[in-house]
Amino acid sequence: MTLGDKITAFEKLGIFLEQFDRNGSQNILTYPWLEELNDKFLQPLELLIKEIPLHNPWFTEENVRFALGSIGRSLNAEDLSSWLRCYKLPSRLASTKTVAVIMAGNIPLVGFHDMLCVLISGHRLLARLSSKDDKLPKIIAEIICFIDKGFNDKIILKDGFLKGFDAVIATGSNNTSRYFEYYFGRYPHIIRKNRNSVAILDGFETPGDLILLSNDVFRYFGLGCRNVSKIFVPSNYDFTPLSEAFACYRYLGDHNKWANNYEYQRAIHLIDQITFMDMEFFILREEKVSASPISVINYEETASVDEAMEIIEKNRDQLQCIISRKNLRGSTIPPGKSQEPRVNEYADNADTLEFLLKLHGS
Repeated sequence: MTLGDKITAFEKLGIFLEQFDRNGSQNILTYPWLEELNDKFLQPLELLIKEIPLHNPWFTEENVRFALGSIGRSLNAEDLSSWLRCYKLPSRLASTKTVAVIMAGNIPLVGFHDMLCVLISGHRLLARLSSKDDKLPKIIAEIICFIDKGFNDKIILKDGFLKGFDAVIATGSNNTSRYFEYYFGRYPHIIRKNRNSVAILDGFETPGDLILLSNDVFRYFGLGCRNVSKIFVPSNYDFTPLSEAFACYRYLGDHNKWANNYEYQRAIHLIDQITFMDMEFFILREEKVSASPISVINYEETASVDEAMEIIEKNRDQLQCIISRKNLRGSTIPPGKSQEPRVNEYADNADTLEFLLKLHGS
């Protein structure tokens, strides 16, 4: 397969996946190949989207559709080509390796970008699927192999023990990362740990800005590394506009798992006499650390945006995204965009594709 073949295949996959996001583009052009894809996969994927919440209640139909649409939009030919122009992809592969990818299951298809990178780089993917997200990767693999049969011998998906690999990409918690280091340390590897995202408010955000920020906080129930778990606010900040904007996610209070976490955290804060603001379906508490439990959002008051950035820079290796309406030091993204990463954005800021390309010479 040529690089052009791979770009074309993933572009087609993207167009197909966009159809499933009800909040996304509804103006999908009709192609003969798309009709063929729809005939074979449209109904099975629609049924799977409705079935998945029965196996994993955190994977609601709304969030699965958003994940599919977000991936679909990222796989446009322009972005794919622009991303790959930054690398020296070999015209001939000196050696093809088998790359073991230990996929997480915190949000739908969180391991897709690793799949994309391995296949684009020309290596063979050997993926260990999370029990929390084992169905979506399988059908995505089936679809991309149907689009281009050149991928047929490049994808192996497993639910258990992996063997016969040359390199490892593993995603897990700070705890599991220690086990990954122990078992996979002798292989070329990328091992990812817990990360969180933060937002910086200057007090001049519009209601629209704050509504967009609510997506960064609550999409996927806050379970992703790109979810905002802490907000920096000006001194004596009035939280009323933020509370009003975040109310668009009040329906999370009706979700059993979220509600259980909220009630538990509320009880713990009351028993331990921890000061907090009860927002009826989530808790706001003043806290220095970035990580927070489900249904809890940390905040910290600072005298200025510059002071907030100084605090962030000291903990940069623990953060994934910084959200701000202003482009601060070229390292922030605007509200509402954290859950729609482009193909050139990497988890833990580790360049996955560069790592994979170096394997060709090993």
